[in-house]
Amino acid sequence: MHLDVLDLRTFYYRTRLGRTAQRAVRAQMQGLWPDAKGQNVLGFGFATPLLRPYMKDARRVISLMPGPQGVMPWPPKLPNVSVLCEETLWPIEADSIDRLVVMHGLETSQHPIALLDECYRVLAPEGRGVFVVPNRAGLWARRDATPFGFGRPYSLGQLEAMLAAIGLKPARHAAALFHPPSEKQFWLKTSNMWERIGRRVSNRFAGGVLLVEVKKQVPAPPRAGLSEAIRRPLRVLDGITSPEPKPI
Repeated sequence: MHLDVLDLRTFYYRTRLGRTAQRAVRAQMQGLWPDAKGQNVLGFGFATPLLRPYMKDARRVISLMPGPQGVMPWPPKLPNVSVLCEETLWPIEADSIDRLVVMHGLETSQHPIALLDECYRVLAPEGRGVFVVPNRAGLWARRDATPFGFGRPYSLGQLEAMLAAIGLKPARHAAALFHPPSEKQFWLKTSNMWERIGRRVSNRFAGGVLLVEVKKQVPAPPRAGLSEAIRRPLRVLDGITSPEPKPI
């Protein structure tokens, strides 16, 4: 179940904890991708907190927001680049995206494999993506006062295995949000210190959020290893060609 766009906007732009989280995750994101000069950048879910640094030099920046979540105009005071879309049917040409950012999209999706298929479709052959998800071992996934407390948290191994099965080959990973998800003054004031310490001690287990960078594998690997339970969400048009009759 996707979160409401108004709740996401309120958290990231109107609360101190949200602004602190935005800075921490964005810093790790820019560590992976310092710039995107001349590239097509696409965000899905609620990725706008991470897209702002690429607005200046990227060829194009687009923010897709799924229907169940809702959409908001973004960026403020500039031409809108936000688009409302179906979760597994994006209005984007195949092989056209150089950089893809997914945040608050995968863990809340009812059709994660179909969503990843769409990520694979739009990425260019040399394209790269970053998936930002709650860390199953972290504190942030255990508190529903933040957006990272909703949906399915992942371990690094689980996420990388699922991405690799689709053809999104993991390349690098990072973690963020090493301080507790607390509004208390002490934790907010010392958040930068905890982020620095956390990155030095562990870039995998301790953080509240995982960031996994992937590159597109061409051709995609066979799907023989996917279970029927996982493959079933791919049939996103079930019931349309053969609708059930209504009772009289």
